Amino acid sequence: MTPNLFSDLAFPLDDEQVDLLHAAPGLKIERIVSSGQASPPGFWYDQPQDEWVVVLAGAARLRLEGEADARLMRAGDHVFLPAHRRHRVDWTDPDQPTIWLAVHSGAVS
Repeated sequence: MTPNLFSDLAFPLDDEQVDLLHAAPGLKIERIVSSGQASPPGFWYDQPQDEWVVVLAGAARLRLEGEADARLMRAGDHVFLPAHRRHRVDWTDPDQPTIWLAVHSGAVS
């Protein structure tokens, strides 16, 4: 059976669903499913590894430190976040699943 990124989706969720799809030295690939979740007030991700993330379905607002406005991200939109680029999720669509694919590389834990 071939795995599918759009299967096994529970919606809505109290917490984001994070599924590890692949891991190797220096590499981690995750599927993240959001249903209205956002980063807590004042919280910023500050990760020791690079991250490339793409929205496969749904919508979100991603805020990067130092940018005046959050980026509206819809299906197909992607961004590269170098290690220690502080960022946060301001909003994800509460009415449909927001499905992210996150590729972490470098100092992956």
